[in-house]
Amino acid sequence: MSGSFFYRPPGGLFLFGLPHYCMKNRLGRNRLGLTVSAKFGGAVQRNRAKRLFREAYRLHEAEFKMGFDFVLVARARMLGASCADVEKALLKAARDLHVLLPKAGDPT
Repeated sequence: MSGSFFYRPPGGLFLFGLPHYCMKNRLGRNRLGLTVSAKFGGAVQRNRAKRLFREAYRLHEAEFKMGFDFVLVARARMLGASCADVEKALLKAARDLHVLLPKAGDPT
């Protein structure tokens, strides 16, 4: 993987107070990677965190530019978060990374 690094701006970029990473790929499609430490509650909480990440991405997949790898890292701060909270944080992070497609009527 020489020369391949995930993009994270100086000072850090966080999703729901959680680190996340983004890297351009050459596949023409997006890939989503999820990581949850064993320190993150029990198996039920870890699986719920991954389900929330997947669902938030699935609901907004059409809004993302194609050709990126995303890695989302769950931390204890996410415990008890609702799907709406995760969706909101994911979209904010995607805007900060400039990986959302422009909306119809946007001047950009």
